[in-house]
Amino acid sequence: MSSDRGSGRIRRRLTLGTAVLTAAVLLALAGPGAASADSAAGRCAGRKVRTLPFSTGRVDVFKSRGYVCAVVIAKRPGARKVMSVSVKARGGRPARDKGRYTHHAGPVAVHAGHRCVWVTGKISGRGVSSGWILC
Repeated sequence: MSSDRGSGRIRRRLTLGTAVLTAAVLLALAGPGAASADSAAGRCAGRKVRTLPFSTGRVDVFKSRGYVCAVVIAKRPGARKVMSVSVKARGGRPARDKGRYTHHAGPVAVHAGHRCVWVTGKISGRGVSSGWILC
């Protein structure tokens, strides 16, 4: 009897291991390109509360549990461009990301609680500044 229980456990573990391995392979094959190129939701937690458009892209702003997160996304991804994004809660220090990217800069997040935030984003010298929002 004990050998039957042992072999049943082994079979269940092998089945579980195979399922996990299969899921991992499928996720690896799907890769990041399988999702929509415009999907910033995977980079910032929470719900999208603002989109700040400008000539070379947009800034998507998300809010979740007192945190505000932002990502700047290029209108035409491809070649590396200087991109930057920042979020600052009133009375706090800004969180920033700046570099040469092909698609997006960020995410950057700050704990805002119930304070207003100031969001900026730039791509190739063109950009947007929100003023105090989400007050």
